[in-house]
Amino acid sequence: MKEWKGYRRGVNIGGWLSQCIHTYEHYDRFVSEADFKNISSWGLDHVRIPVDYNLIEDEKGNYIEKGFGYIAKAIEWCKNSGLNMILDIHKTYGFSFDKGERESGFFENPSSQERFIRMWENLAERYGNIGESVAFELLNEVTDQAFITTWNDIVKRCIIRIRKIAPKVKILVGSYWNNHVSAVKDLDPPYDENIIYNFHCYEPLIFTHQGAGWIDVMPRDFRMNFKKTYKEYKDLCRPISEYWARDFFVPTKEDDVIDSKYFEKMFESAIKTAQERDVALYCGEYGVIDLATPEDALEWYKTINPIFEKYGIGRAAWSYKSMNFGLCEDRLAGIRSELLKVM
Repeated sequence: MKEWKGYRRGVNIGGWLSQCIHTYEHYDRFVSEADFKNISSWGLDHVRIPVDYNLIEDEKGNYIEKGFGYIAKAIEWCKNSGLNMILDIHKTYGFSFDKGERESGFFENPSSQERFIRMWENLAERYGNIGESVAFELLNEVTDQAFITTWNDIVKRCIIRIRKIAPKVKILVGSYWNNHVSAVKDLDPPYDENIIYNFHCYEPLIFTHQGAGWIDVMPRDFRMNFKKTYKEYKDLCRPISEYWARDFFVPTKEDDVIDSKYFEKMFESAIKTAQERDVALYCGEYGVIDLATPEDALEWYKTINPIFEKYGIGRAAWSYKSMNFGLCEDRLAGIRSELLKVM
């Protein structure tokens, strides 16, 4: 399995150009070059920058030059800070992983798909030949399994068009179920040697998203510690969702306490696929909500990190600031130095 050099340990800058109120006041205030230098001082080598189409397109598909300026600024700040960068389209016209965004029809509408591909051609013209310091992630978190055949077709058409402009830029592709690691196997074989298979990991969801207000079935006052047996996890899932309890992944005996085997077995099919196809594997999002204790969050990172290291899987934690997962927040001050060793 290939390893992706320069993108081994990173962090997302979510909430800046995506999942935000799209105003220039917000873009100008959320982060600054000092934040990029801070990330570099943490010993990380790259950032993932989520971008909504709203930054660079109006509703009719006309391009917004001022919006492109923020992407160029991010690239400049990365360069000045010694960081590489992934440009991630987090929302495109007609699709968002978040149904609350009210974007729909992308997978059924050829004109929306063509608009998406043209947008990537435009981005490729601007940023596709900078070199290894900038990579492209086509689309964040395809949701439904039913989309995979159409998505594989869109991916191929988009890559073919990008390659006419930027033949060597690295391109990240994720699968369905919100980039779930078990769905990597259903991606088409890589188009060329510059494709990266991308997944996200927030498992066990009941722990990493405890009390999350955006999950309908999650009680807002639910709290739990990380180190429990698989049976305890299933028992905690049951009152929240029988589906969660039934499908909770148990790699060994139910009386075993969760450890790194949990992640190794969960990643197994993706690792096998990447090895067979000689493609690098990358985890574009992973992390723990700020409602978990800092000590429990640290334990989770300590448990997943050995598997990333064992198989050479690059990753970017979610997220640098705010977004309910902020890694630069004061609450983590007491454990941050240790946390940065295991991210």
